[in-house]
Amino acid sequence: MMTMAAGITSSGTGIDDVIWSVLGQTYVPKHRSGTSFSWHATLPPGTFVPPHIHPTQDEFLYILEGRFDLWLDGENVAALPGDVVRLPMGQAHGIYNKSETVTNKCLFWVSPERRLYDLFWALHNLGPNANPADVVAVSAEHEVDFLPPSEEA
Repeated sequence: MMTMAAGITSSGTGIDDVIWSVLGQTYVPKHRSGTSFSWHATLPPGTFVPPHIHPTQDEFLYILEGRFDLWLDGENVAALPGDVVRLPMGQAHGIYNKSETVTNKCLFWVSPERRLYDLFWALHNLGPNANPADVVAVSAEHEVDFLPPSEEA
C-alpha cells in the first residue's frame, strides 16, 4: 500500500501538477493513499458522468459551487454548495450539470482508492473525442461499470 506524506496540496494545483480532462470535465488529484483518493472536479455547463457503479468503493462529493443533479439508484435528487453526497459501493449513480451557464465544482473522494487514479489517466489518454465504447471498456477494466443507456434517452 502507498504511504501518504504529510503536507498541503495548494489550491489550484494537484499531485505532481497533474490535471486530467475526463468526459469534458477537469479533474485535479488532491491526495492518494491507497485507503482513499480525492480530486477537485470542474464540470462545465451541460456535462455529466453517465450512470455507473463502483462495485469496490464508496464515493463522496462535497459540493463547492453550482447545483449538481444526481441520479441515485433510480431517484433524481439535487445537491447544493455545502452538501455532501454519499454514494455507497454497488449503488448506481449519475452526476449532471444541467445548467446552461453555471460551472459546477466539487471535491470528490473514494475509499478505498482501488484503481481509480489509473482509470483517470487511461480516460485522459483516450482524448476529448474518445469512442464511448472505449470509455466503457477501459472503465470496466478499472472497476467502474457504466450502465447501458436508458430506453428514454
